[in-house]
Amino acid sequence: MAGCTSLDERQRAWIFQPSKSTWWGSAAAAEGMQEVWIEHGDAQGRPVRLHGLWLDQPQADAPVLLYLHGARWNVRSSAMRMRRLHSLGYAVLGIDYRGFGLSTDELPSEQTAVEDARAAWDWLAREHPGRRRTVFGHSLGGAIAVALAAQVDDEAGVIVEGTFTSIPDVVASFRWGWLPVGPLITQRFEAVSQVAHIGSPLLVVHGSEDTLIPPALGRQLYEQAREPKRFVLVEGGSHHNTNAVGLDRYREAVAELFGLAVPDEATRVR
Repeated sequence: MAGCTSLDERQRAWIFQPSKSTWWGSAAAAEGMQEVWIEHGDAQGRPVRLHGLWLDQPQADAPVLLYLHGARWNVRSSAMRMRRLHSLGYAVLGIDYRGFGLSTDELPSEQTAVEDARAAWDWLAREHPGRRRTVFGHSLGGAIAVALAAQVDDEAGVIVEGTFTSIPDVVASFRWGWLPVGPLITQRFEAVSQVAHIGSPLLVVHGSEDTLIPPALGRQLYEQAREPKRFVLVEGGSHHNTNAVGLDRYREAVAELFGLAVPDEATRVR
């Protein structure tokens, strides 16, 4: 049992790489965003405190978007990506899961990350009632977004970028992926089996030059989803810059799939 616990903890640390640090150069983009705190109780009844950044729109009825980041860096590191999504017309809330940034300091897991995403989702409903809510996830955050959207029935849409079908599939794509480690993986993030339960429009975005998560995994995830859906392959996009390189493709897709009006040129962010 001790060996199994150690294996699980090592996987959680390897997959999430939780950090208090901000990606170099990203702190400036977070300036002007409102800091928020979200408190909830987890499945074991323990108190949890999440730190988030909130960027509203001038329009009181603007749609809101829950931003779920990927591994390694805290939410401030995603500030520029959050601002680009804001330029599409969304008010944006980004959160740190447990173990990241200023949130409760404990090693995250697949279960606790989804719990934290659900708490943020419910916070948006309480604090901004009546506004359409969309969930966005980048990389690992995309798998969390799919799990959240499969749980709830009040989302207006789901957007995932650089996301995968499952952790075992990601491992299999590595050079040493032929090793039979699949049965030992405890943090599986089986988005491919959950995506069909999403009952709202789904936008799957992937960079053609993503060398961390192969575009084929994003395509496979898309193929398992129900209509309405759209797959956007951004030529030249990597795992980290697809949001910037493909912003115009994003703008077209959210207008077509979610009916979101294209903001004025003056509000656009690069």
